[in-house]
Amino acid sequence: MAWLQLSVLTDRTSADTLSEALESLGAVSVTLQDAADEALLEPAPGEHPLWQSVNITAIFPPDVEPDRLRNAVRDALGEPDSDIAFEILEDQDWSGTWRRDFHAMQFGARLWVCPTHELPSDPDAVVVDMDPGLAFGTGTHATTAMCLEWLDAHAPSGLQVIDYGCGSGILAIAACKLGAGEVTGVDIDPQAILSTHENAKRNGVHNTLHAVLPGDPETRDADLVLANILTNPLIEVAITLNALVRPGGRIVMTGILGEQADDVMAAYREWFEFDEPVHREDWVLLAGHKRGDL
Repeated sequence: MAWLQLSVLTDRTSADTLSEALESLGAVSVTLQDAADEALLEPAPGEHPLWQSVNITAIFPPDVEPDRLRNAVRDALGEPDSDIAFEILEDQDWSGTWRRDFHAMQFGARLWVCPTHELPSDPDAVVVDMDPGLAFGTGTHATTAMCLEWLDAHAPSGLQVIDYGCGSGILAIAACKLGAGEVTGVDIDPQAILSTHENAKRNGVHNTLHAVLPGDPETRDADLVLANILTNPLIEVAITLNALVRPGGRIVMTGILGEQADDVMAAYREWFEFDEPVHREDWVLLAGHKRGDL
């Protein structure tokens, strides 16, 4: 059957309200996309940041009246002249569509992130099985890519690892696949905890990887702490992250814009010596050693 697609441009302050209104009107899916090519980091734990300008696309059954949707959108936005577009979409294999667009990606010498339908031919490849849409984090963002490449180059064989702000669990799973002894994913968002558990089972590392909320009493200090979150949260949790790294251990942080790197290092320099920052596009990865003997 055919579907009715509605598209409307709005701003971040109205996006949530409009999305909820569209869902209440029977939308089978609501998608938010960047309308102005604005760079945006992957979410910090518990946060769902949006672009300044957001294009919202909603899919409805064909029997929904466009005029009803048009009036509801204008009421939700309080803007009678909102630019709303409609399009009839013929039915298609949506799962096949994303399979065509999402392919295996290599990070470093051995590490790959692959959708289920596509595996690398290299028999020595270390594969993280991850499909798009399973929470946030499939390796496509520069910050995630830098962390994955760092892990590939510094395999945490036998180490205890914490992925702070684990999201989909992609970094934690990669650490497991690269030989970590025990891995803990930490996230403030219960949905991220669930996604990490599901993805750990999918990858056969559920006996090595456990995901918990911050402050869980069973969270022990680690040899390596990974934190792919935003600059302000990194600064705010500096004391917490320091306490999670054993003396002589390592911390790897990204989600940091180039001009923010000095501020982050300043927040941690009391405890850590930092390597030369790694740059990619507008982002920076910071890796540091904690003073003391492991």
